[in-house]
Amino acid sequence: MLPEVPDGALAELGRTEGGAGTLGLLVRDQDTRRLLLLRAVLDAAEAADPAVCPPAAKARLRDDWALLAEADRAAAAADRPARARLRDPLMGPWARRCLTRLDPRGGPPGPGPRRELAHDLAYFSAVTAVAAARAKIPFSAALTARDGILVLPSLGALRTAERRDAQVRVTCRDGRMTLGGTAVRLEQGGGAWSGSPAWTPAYALPGLVPGAAPMPLDDLDPYRVPPREPDQYALSGPAGPDEAARKRWLHSWSGTAAALRSGGEPRLLETLALLRCLVPLEMPPGAGGRGSCSGTRREAFGALLSSAPATPVAFAATLVHELQHTKLAALSEMVELHRAGPAARYFAPWRPDPRPYDGLFQGAYSHLALADFFQRRALTADAAHAEGAWAQYARYHAQVGAALPALVGSPDLTPVGRRFVEAMAAAHERHGERPAPRGHTARAQAYVKAVRALWTQRQPRGESRK
Repeated sequence: MLPEVPDGALAELGRTEGGAGTLGLLVRDQDTRRLLLLRAVLDAAEAADPAVCPPAAKARLRDDWALLAEADRAAAAADRPARARLRDPLMGPWARRCLTRLDPRGGPPGPGPRRELAHDLAYFSAVTAVAAARAKIPFSAALTARDGILVLPSLGALRTAERRDAQVRVTCRDGRMTLGGTAVRLEQGGGAWSGSPAWTPAYALPGLVPGAAPMPLDDLDPYRVPPREPDQYALSGPAGPDEAARKRWLHSWSGTAAALRSGGEPRLLETLALLRCLVPLEMPPGAGGRGSCSGTRREAFGALLSSAPATPVAFAATLVHELQHTKLAALSEMVELHRAGPAARYFAPWRPDPRPYDGLFQGAYSHLALADFFQRRALTADAAHAEGAWAQYARYHAQVGAALPALVGSPDLTPVGRRFVEAMAAAHERHGERPAPRGHTARAQAYVKAVRALWTQRQPRGESRK
C-alpha cells in the first residue's frame, strides 16, 4: 500500500519547500511505481499474442529477469543494488512505450510497430547486462545493436561495422566486458573505458557537492527525449555535446551548488534528493548563446532536459524551476489536487497561449519557487548582484499574483488541493512582506498588466477568460 501524505509534508510542499523526510517520501513512492510499471511490462509481454510478442522474446525477458534477480542478490550488501538500475529516470519512458505497444486495445500492430516493439523489449537485455556487470556476475548474452548502435545504459555505446540491426555477443568476466571484438573495462563509480574508436563512453559531471554521486549527462540513451508533438512548446531536440560543450556544462555545474545555496539551503537539498540525470538539448534557434530551454517528463522522474546553461545562476534557476514540476507531478500521483478538465482557457503571464487549469497550477508553483529563490538571493547578495535578483523576484512575484486568484477560486480543487493552494497563497503573501525596491515592483506590475491586455485581445470573442 502506497503511503499517505502527512499534513506537514503537504504544507512544506505547498510552500515549494520540502525537508529530507518529505522529499524521501516522494522518491520512495516514485521508485515503487517504477518497479510496478516494470512488472506490468513483463506481465503484458507474457500475456501478449504471439504475433505481437513472439515466444522467443518472452523467453528472453524471463531470462533477463532471472539474471537481474541474481545480480540483485549478489549486490545486496552494496549501497546501490542491481535493482537501482531499474530506477533510472529513463526507464520510465521505456516502460510506458512498451506498455503502449503491448496494449491489445490498439489492435494488431503492423510490421513497423512490431519491429519497434522488438527493439524496445531487446533494450531490457542491455539494462540487465549492465546490472549484472556492475554486480560482477559473469555472463554471456547476445544483445541487439539497433541500427548499428548498441547502447549499454550508464556505460556507453558501441558502433558496429554495419549501420543496421545486428546481434553482438557480450561476455563479462571480472569487471571486463567484451562486445564482439571490443574490450571494455568498467570504471569505478560509473562509465566504462575502451581504447577502441567504436566505443563512446557515457559521460558524467562530478558530484554536485563533495561526496555526492557523479551526475550523468546522458546523450546516448534512446529514450532520453520524447517524440516531437505538433503543439510542443519551446523544447529543442537532443544534443550530442562535443568536448567544448562539455566544458561549458562543467563550468556552469561547478558553480551551481553555491548558486543554489544562495537562494536558500532547501534549494540545494531538493536538487541532491531529486535530480538523477541531465539530458542535454540543442540550444533554441536564435538564442545567441543567452537563451535556453528546459523541461521535465512525468514518466522520467529525476531527469532534467536542458540546453547548456550560460551561468551557474542560470543553471540554478533552471533546477529550481524544473524540480518544482518534478515535485508537483510526484505529489499528484499520490493525492488528487483538482478535478479540472483539459480546456485551455486560463491566463498565465509567462505564456502567450491559454493554459488548462493543471498547466496554470504547474506554472504558478514553479514561479512561486523562483520568486522565493531570487528574493533570498537579493537579500543576501552584494549591491552589484542584488539589483538583478530584485528585478527577477519582482517579475516572478507579480506573475504568481496574477495567477493565484484563478487557482484559489476554482471549484475544481479537492480538499487536499485547496489546502495546498492556500499554502502557496500564504507563501506568496509572506514574500510580499519584503518587497523589491519600488522601481522594480512598478515595472513588474506594468509588464504583467501589458501581457494580460495583449492576451485578452488575442482571445476569440465569447470564449471564457480568466
